[in-house]
Amino acid sequence: MQRNMNYQKKLEQELEKIKDESRIPKLFLHSCCAPCSSYVLEYLSDYFCITIYYYNPNITLQEEYEKRLGEQMRLINQLPVKYPVSLLEGNYNPQDFFDIAKGMEELKEGEQRCYQCYQFRLSDTAKKAKELGFDYFATTLSVSPYKNAEWINAIGERLGAEYGVSYLYADFKKKNGYQRSIELSKQYDLYRQSYCGCNRES
Repeated sequence: MQRNMNYQKKLEQELEKIKDESRIPKLFLHSCCAPCSSYVLEYLSDYFCITIYYYNPNITLQEEYEKRLGEQMRLINQLPVKYPVSLLEGNYNPQDFFDIAKGMEELKEGEQRCYQCYQFRLSDTAKKAKELGFDYFATTLSVSPYKNAEWINAIGERLGAEYGVSYLYADFKKKNGYQRSIELSKQYDLYRQSYCGCNRES
């Protein structure tokens, strides 16, 4: 993949193509939490029938996991959208994350542990998207200014080719996406956690 690609422009080009299609494509969208998904759902639900895939074994505390899942479901039920949005919960087993992060426990956010975590969750997303017959898969992760959009998109591109399902390039923090997610979080009174899940100090 070309470095320093404009992922927002690539997304807009894909959305323009979709507008000319007669059927509404299906998007399998990995989401880490309701606040990050808020802007993405508002934006993409004009183009896709979306299934949120809540797959986050990196959230080590079950109470935290359940709280975020509940907020995700509440947002889906309350957010006005053009095309339907549904939710599929993935398997929750924190040991899966501990296994892929072994030896990297002390690394801070933004380092190699995060790369492995992106890859781990996106791999399962791509596999499920293929199994369930979705047209595209994507993730909300890039809406955060703390997440590496270049890593996320490179992983997505590779997995799309591996599993034979189209990856939707994006850097959702662009076009004030992150700011809009904050506004929507306030509007819907969403719980906004201060850490990604695997490390309270990150």
